[in-house]
Amino acid sequence: MRYWWVNQNQTFRQEIEGGYLWSPKRNANGARNPFYEFMREVAPGDLVFSFVDTRITAIGAVASYCYESPKPAEFGGVGLNWEAIGWRVRVNFVSLLNKIRPKDHIDVLRRVLPSRYSPLQDSGNGIQSVYLTEVPMPFAEVLIGLIGKEAALMNDRAAGSTIQTPMQVENADLEMWEHHIESKIESDRQLPETEREALIVARRGPACSR
Repeated sequence: MRYWWVNQNQTFRQEIEGGYLWSPKRNANGARNPFYEFMREVAPGDLVFSFVDTRITAIGAVASYCYESPKPAEFGGVGLNWEAIGWRVRVNFVSLLNKIRPKDHIDVLRRVLPSRYSPLQDSGNGIQSVYLTEVPMPFAEVLIGLIGKEAALMNDRAAGSTIQTPMQVENADLEMWEHHIESKIESDRQLPETEREALIVARRGPACSR
């Protein structure tokens, strides 16, 4: 079991309500980003601390491995420079009643901050460039202790989260992916119209060819 910290200032509402994490695969300039690469290491049973507007506002139990997925339509104008295809992970989030502000406890947290890819500065302020990063167990244990029973209960339940493989994602995700593929085929003007139609019919199957 591993512990993660996610900064969700831009997409908190969409991801919490939708029960997922989503990131591009790379930066806008094509460079690799370790905070996106971490999406590929998340596994069912892991625990995620959601950081929004200086506070830990929710905790999530990871329920799937990472899989490819189009950028969620509900993001709207958020992340206009993000790639159209990114990484998605299913997470069962619970909003917290005790939304702690890590900066208020930085004297304790500073002692257990990770030496690399830390989510917080020594001052206790969040680091804007971080999306998802792993936090060590001592750091997670301090956070759980500060939050209290809500976090302790989530921690106990996390190991029992339902495991899903990338091919076992929910139907809604599969339908979204199929729609994305069909849209790419329909917009590809290098394909003759009859070939585009044939490809779409082939993907949908005979029952949908009318």
